[in-house]
Amino acid sequence: MLQKRGISRNTDFPQIVINSIPAPELIHNRISAEELEPYTRGLKELDSFGVDFIVMVCNTIHLFRNEMQKQVKADILDLRKGIELELERRCIKSAVVLGTPATIKGGLYKSEGVRLLDVSEADITSLSGAIFNFNRGFEKEEQVGVVLGVAEKYLSGGAEAVILGCTELSAMMKDKELPKIDTIALLVDMVMEMLEGGGVYG
Repeated sequence: MLQKRGISRNTDFPQIVINSIPAPELIHNRISAEELEPYTRGLKELDSFGVDFIVMVCNTIHLFRNEMQKQVKADILDLRKGIELELERRCIKSAVVLGTPATIKGGLYKSEGVRLLDVSEADITSLSGAIFNFNRGFEKEEQVGVVLGVAEKYLSGGAEAVILGCTELSAMMKDKELPKIDTIALLVDMVMEMLEGGGVYG
């Protein structure tokens, strides 16, 4: 697999800088400037290395991607654009976004020609609680069950696919047989395309 991507020796691998920051969980409706500050600082730290591009793994932070792009020179991969292209590639016309309240209500993954099902307030609250509890290791299997139940509800209600709009949801649903768009897996594909020189995600 690596050989197909032009990797034949150690010197062919790109340098990767990871900045895992102790930033607050963005699991509520309104995100304050104070909560965003650690993310902006982390991006500036990465930018100082002279990187070619930056990947933000958190979904919710992409609500502020354009604003944060102004703070750094390196391109920040646009996950919103990645989702849009993936929906188009798979000819998906209806979907549901599961994630934090801000991600869902902020319409992060609205895409022309795709109907996004409305998620009820009760289900948004359930998802938020499951994300928080899974992240802190509390009854993880129970949290997986909560998310799976919500996903199946909207798939039965007309969604062709579930957009897993949160890193924790990607971890929870990775082994579940669902028609889904795993945003973390998609980010990996986007990075590979960028490294191969064919990416359009900046």
